[in-house]
Amino acid sequence: MEQIRLQKYMADMGIASRRKCEEYILNEEVEINNKIAKLGDKIDPKIDIVKFNGKVIKNEKEEKVYILLNKPIGYVTTAKDQFNRDTVLDLVKGVKQRLVPVGRLDMYTSGALILTNDGDLVYKVTHPKYEIEKTYTVTIKGEIKKDAIEKLEKGVEIEDYKTSPAKVKILKIDKEKDISRIEISIHEGRNREVRKMCEVVGYKVIALHRSKIAGINVKDLKIGQWRYLKDCEVKNLC
Repeated sequence: MEQIRLQKYMADMGIASRRKCEEYILNEEVEINNKIAKLGDKIDPKIDIVKFNGKVIKNEKEEKVYILLNKPIGYVTTAKDQFNRDTVLDLVKGVKQRLVPVGRLDMYTSGALILTNDGDLVYKVTHPKYEIEKTYTVTIKGEIKKDAIEKLEKGVEIEDYKTSPAKVKILKIDKEKDISRIEISIHEGRNREVRKMCEVVGYKVIALHRSKIAGINVKDLKIGQWRYLKDCEVKNLC
């Protein structure tokens, strides 16, 4: 068999995205045939034994699994948490394959989250160059103003980068409760990006829910429920 790059093999086995696997290699957490691996190494999965954190990554290909979860608030988006908090994998029972979350939702954000063992899909959905659209329902304090919407639509400066133009739609303004509900669609997915975008234009986020990923909606799933993606949905992501 032709040799393949170590990070691609690890991603194919569902360890994490290729970029994350590269970090694991650089951090000397990966071994090939009991020797510390280096970035750029290639392997033959039929011959070489690859270990991650001391555990062998099995060479046999697993069936690819794609799951859509409507994540509740209070769960962290990781396979294992160092503080023993509840993780999104605790919600997916009865699946034998080792799954990883595709991207992240912070602990206080609910909504659409894909889980899979397909490293290539993880890479495509999370890398900005593929421009996979994510849509959020955002409840903010105060009445949203036109100039704030225009700024979000053009892109705003956050820390050391400028966000790409967003699609913004007003869903509801409740003057009595002094809140607004808007829909924001972006194709990036940096850490707490939607919250930071709103803060930059002067609004505090009260509630945040991701409703769609690439048009795949969680409206038919109750919070905490999950289902397998349809073939057409997987094809749309790939």
